[in-house]
Amino acid sequence: MSTLKIIAIGDNVVDCYLDQGKYYPGGNCVNVAVNCKRSGAEDVSYIGIFATDDKADHLKSVLEMEGIPFQRSRVAEGISGQPRVNLTEDGDRVFVGGPKNTVQHILKLKLTSEDYEYIKEFDVAHTSCYSSMEEELSGLAQHVNVSYDFSDKYTAGQLEKVCPYIKHGFFSGAHLSDDELENLVANLGKYNLETIGITRGSKPAIFLHLGKRYSQEVFETEIVDTMGAGDSFIAGFLTAFYKQKDMKEALVFAAERASITCGFYGGFGYPKDLE
Repeated sequence: MSTLKIIAIGDNVVDCYLDQGKYYPGGNCVNVAVNCKRSGAEDVSYIGIFATDDKADHLKSVLEMEGIPFQRSRVAEGISGQPRVNLTEDGDRVFVGGPKNTVQHILKLKLTSEDYEYIKEFDVAHTSCYSSMEEELSGLAQHVNVSYDFSDKYTAGQLEKVCPYIKHGFFSGAHLSDDELENLVANLGKYNLETIGITRGSKPAIFLHLGKRYSQEVFETEIVDTMGAGDSFIAGFLTAFYKQKDMKEALVFAAERASITCGFYGGFGYPKDLE
């Protein structure tokens, strides 16, 4: 069986837990990269923009420990994205702002022909609505299958900008009524997505693959912290789907991976003390 190669391109941040006085490496793309590797993808890489502070140093050292190369990333003078987080009693994380003058906020990644030469060796590239990659998608899509996480930011304009260039679209739909969910699915029908995945918090995830609908129950688990659970679901799904091409198996595996992430703090661990 050939080696599965996945690349994540986009955001890296540290999630600052105010109640603990600790920060954890994260960001949708970093979470997906680490979780693809932990889910069994043999070859996982990351491209992003790192800042020049101690938080960026921690992010890079963690990627090294997890065996994820990032040598095509850029480094820019400034501070890392550092969203602040409070936890509710039942383990849901609530973002409560953070500095807006971060490298993440003020810069966008511009892919070069050398980047494309590197990226085209991968089976799939994942990015997200937090990565400011929308202008790069048309070029990216010429070289690789693109996976994109919309989170809950899917206006008609955003769908129009992104959907023509992606193969796999992921959505957070915990806040959607059944009618709103069906409206979203109907709206996505005009685009040629191979996979549509809508996770819904504690309710079953709804996935469509080539028009066929699947439902996946959440695994019962002791919830410590939901941070990164959706990213783990995406990573588990992409890894299993590209390995086996079996939707049902991929969804069960994804739900299992998400439940594991709910059992510890942070997107994938590695806490550090906030100064």
